[in-house]
Order: sequence, then structure tokens, then C-alpha cells
Amino acid sequence: MLTLVALVSCIFLVSAGTVPEFKEFKAGKLRTDQQFWKNLARDELYEALRVRQNYGRAKNVILFIGDGMGPNTVTAARIYKGGEGNRLAFERFPHMGLLKTYSADQTVSDSSSTATALLCGVKVNRGTFGVDASVGFWDCPGSLRPEARLESLAAIALKAGKSAGVVTNMRITHSTPGPLYAHSAQRNWECDAKMPESVRACKDTARQLIEDFPGRDFNVILGGGRQAFLTDVTETPDDPIDSWGCVREDGRNLIEDYKLDKQRRGLRAAVVNNNLELNSLNLNNTDYLLGLFANTHLKYEHERDAGPNGTPSLSQLVEAAVTVLRRNEKGFFLMVEGGNISMAHFRGRAKKAIMETLAFEQAVLKAMAMTNEEETLIIVTSDHAFTLNINGYPRRGQSIFGIAMTSPHDHRNYTTLSYSVGGPGSFHYEIENGSNGIQQVVRRDPSTEDIEDENYEQIAAIPLDESGHGGSDVTVYARGPFSHLFHNIHEEHYVYTAVSYAAEIGDFVRPRQIN
Repeated sequence: MLTLVALVSCIFLVSAGTVPEFKEFKAGKLRTDQQFWKNLARDELYEALRVRQNYGRAKNVILFIGDGMGPNTVTAARIYKGGEGNRLAFERFPHMGLLKTYSADQTVSDSSSTATALLCGVKVNRGTFGVDASVGFWDCPGSLRPEARLESLAAIALKAGKSAGVVTNMRITHSTPGPLYAHSAQRNWECDAKMPESVRACKDTARQLIEDFPGRDFNVILGGGRQAFLTDVTETPDDPIDSWGCVREDGRNLIEDYKLDKQRRGLRAAVVNNNLELNSLNLNNTDYLLGLFANTHLKYEHERDAGPNGTPSLSQLVEAAVTVLRRNEKGFFLMVEGGNISMAHFRGRAKKAIMETLAFEQAVLKAMAMTNEEETLIIVTSDHAFTLNINGYPRRGQSIFGIAMTSPHDHRNYTTLSYSVGGPGSFHYEIENGSNGIQQVVRRDPSTEDIEDENYEQIAAIPLDESGHGGSDVTVYARGPFSHLFHNIHEEHYVYTAVSYAAEIGDFVRPRQIN
């Protein structure tokens, strides 16, 4: 029986790093000894007993949103990186909870409404952002009503004297970063070309970022989506124009408008377009930084050009952002989106999504290394999940992208990962002649395909035009001041309130109290 003295002694040893590290595999075989598993559980107990609550004010807040990074995505990434017993960096945070991702009008919603919940503290309708649920989809007049417009965490941070910034590998006008600075009844109104005359009384998302508070006062804006800011945007084979996005038609050059605004206000600002320009910049002498590194979304991490004319990684963007923002003695708020997780899931390519999750983890590690846990609240979560499944019953030690087993029904192999819904590439069925000469529909055997390729599309049960969102809860991980506020099953918009309280901004300027 473990005595109190022995327990305290063990806790000291663990904190001092003297407890031996146990491996799940011994001499190439899975562990079978009882003591391994008992020690593993006891180590977790000691870790839990060392957890403390930090009641200090959060000077800085970094909110990481892994777009589409549902629980199964995290589990698969963990296994891919280091096996079932592994933990990703943010899974080691001391506090966590679950977030319910429904929107005001739908059980399973989109990124614009779920991101608005996280960033603005209110559940809203699908397809809208930065406006409350009184504003319906396409309701331009409703979105102009001041009482319907929501204040984001970035806005209330700026009002408190802090710096604010946004980092994403998506178009900066896309659905997750949008509610941080814009108010729109249609998430696709990224520039004027997507807006018919009937809604031109509303301002497109790109203009709101450059012209209006809070976007015009963001100290850091880093991402993609250049084509929404320029009328005569150019494209190259490496940087195409995205037909899913928007290209300006009004003759405006909003990047030049950004420069002129900062010059008129006497602010030290810089605009960068590639790795060379970013790496050549003295960030310690820069107060405002705009970087739009591609016409559309930035490329997947393993596909991007890391050379001088290429684009930075998400980790490099985080490093640049924190370097600029931390110069403010009052602190900062930064939102970081890993959007390519979602893009890969939409294509039904689980391996790409998992590789992007690990690139996202590297960005979290960069932020952890650059900040002090005592004064910086770091939150890692997702806006919603996808329908990725982890199927039974693969053997331990196998590739997460490999074969789970053979179906006892159709006698064909199936993969460990699959989707509930997917695009045409996930329809893995074909017609063949049966032994009785009658044609029948059969499932393709994945053993005949390169299932380890990052472009392989896992099978889906229901064919759609592309893979879609899932309605599961998502996990929220937190460390730093008041991270213990995440402890239960929470509403998604609770994140806004918890951050406001921890940082003493918005409704929670001192003294802390809830009426």
C-alpha cells in the first residue's frame, strides 16, 4: 500500500525527472507485464497531483483553433506520431474540457457560426459571422443594425490597451478569422465581386479588415487571400487565383490603403509577401505587420515552398506574430487558425489532415517556447469536428492508415480510418460479375491501393460533393492563468467569457465578479 510519505517522495522524484521512462514496446514486442501498466497509471496520478491553479491575470492570450480538429483527428494524429500511448504537446496541458458546437439554428453547423461563438461569445446562425442570431443568412440590412453587431475578443483586447493579431493559413477573409474583425450576413462576401447590387449597402469582409475597427488596428495580420484585396491581382502556377474565393472588381488596392492609413497615423508598419521579406524584417522595430502570402489559402505544410520566394510555415507565422505583439507591456490577444486540417478533411484525405494537425502542434510548441506560462493563457481547441471514424479492430503497432481487418460480411479488407460522408473519390464501390453470372455491387479492397499515400481518399458511407462537418463535441485544452476554468462540458461560446474573465477585459474589468 502506498503511504503518504512514499507518495510525496514519488511526486518529488517525478517532478525532478528521475522516474524512469517506460516504453510500450520491449524488445520489439508489446508489453505484457503488469507493472508497466501500473507504473504508467501511477505516473499519471503524480502528474495530476502536481496540477495547481493559477489565479493571476492573463496578460497575454493565444487562442489556437484547429479548424475541423475533432477528437478522432487528434487521436489519429497522436497514434501516427508516437503510438497509442503518446500525447501531443497540447494534450499535456493541465486543464481541459469539451465544447458543444451546435449553432443557433443548426445541430451541425459551419465554421463561420462556430468561430463566432468562440471569438464573439454568442451562438449565431449558419453562414453568418460577427452578428447575433437576429440576423439571418443574406440579411444585409439586419447585419447593419448596431445592436446586432458583436464585439470580438480582439476588439475588447484593443480597448483594454492590449495589442491584437490574427494568424491563419487560410484566406484572411475566410470564415474562421472573419468574425474576429467583421460583421457579415454572408460568409462568402469576402470581396465586392461576391456581392450583388442588392446587398452593396453592406461592406465586404476585406474592406472591413482594412477600414474599420478593430481590424484596422490589428498589430499583426498574417495569412493568405491576397486576391480579395487587389483588383488587378496576378497569378502564377505556384500561386493561382482561387475560383472558390473572390477577386476585387471595384478598382481598389486595399493593401495600398493599409499602408496609407498607417502612414497618416504615424505608425511603423510593414507589408511582406514571402519568406525573404518576412525574414529580412526587423520585427522588434515593427508595430504593425501585414503579410498576405498567397492569392488564396496557403499550401499544405509538406507542399509549401520553404525557399526565399515561398511561404512561411504556421510555426514561423506564430513566431513573427508573438515577436511583434509581446512588445506591448499591457499584453496581447492572438488568434491562430490551422485551417488546412479542415481543407484536407473536406477532400476526404485523412493523412493530410493528420499531417496538418502535427504542423499545427508545432505552432503551439513555438508559442509555448516564446511565452511565460505564469502570465500567458494558451488555449487549443477546434471550431467543429468532421466525420472521421477510427474503426475496429487493428492490431497495436500497425499504421493508423493501414488495414483494420477483413470484413466477415463481404470478406474484403477495410481501413482503420473512414468517413461517414465524403466526396466522389470516397465512393469505393464497383460492379463486377458474380460467380453465378449476375452483376453485383462490391466494395473495392483497399489492399490493392496505396492507402499510405497522403492523397488517398478513405471510404465514406454516404456520397456527397465533398466530405462534411460532424456534430461531435470538440476538446479544449488550456494552460496558464485561469486555465482551470475549462473543466467540464461547456457551451462553445463559453470560451469568450472565460478568456474575458481571465484577461480582465470586456465585461470583466476589475474587480472580477459575476452578477
